[in-house]
Amino acid sequence: MAGGAHVDHGSNKGVALLIAVLALFLALAETGAKSQQTEAISRNIEAANLWAFFQARTIRQTTVRTAAEHAELALPALPEAARAQVVRQQEAWRGTAARWESEPDTGEGRRELMARARAAEARRDKSLAAYHQYEIGSAAFQVGIVLASASVITGVGLLAVAGGLLGVIGVGFAALGFFAPTLVHL
Repeated sequence: MAGGAHVDHGSNKGVALLIAVLALFLALAETGAKSQQTEAISRNIEAANLWAFFQARTIRQTTVRTAAEHAELALPALPEAARAQVVRQQEAWRGTAARWESEPDTGEGRRELMARARAAEARRDKSLAAYHQYEIGSAAFQVGIVLASASVITGVGLLAVAGGLLGVIGVGFAALGFFAPTLVHL
């Protein structure tokens, strides 16, 4: 070689292997991140739909209760024959309003809708936490690849070591994303 420079091809092979492993983990972390992002979006839509249904039930319930109360005010002015009919209608409205408060059989009462919406929000939040852990892991892998690549160009072995350490950190965050996404909050 010109100028008496010596290149250790064995260490470059090791760094190339490190880069390949980091790239593999990067691909896995990015796949995990995308999957969790998609899941979070789906759960957010589910929660929004359930809350909209909850609001619609609340509006209907309020309307029916208001109709029953309004009819109560009109009762004294009605003829006796009409009063019985209005009272029956009021009972029907109040029964409907009570049913809309809780319908365990269908899961479409206000209480059940609220519980389902909160559960969807919890799944969304967990998916978002996993997504963030994967993204931090991906960033660590990317910087690790850059540092390992720079070590080949510069011949500074410490850069490859730093790249490997970042890879370990990336594996840690990717593992958090998979096993315990809400354990660490950054």
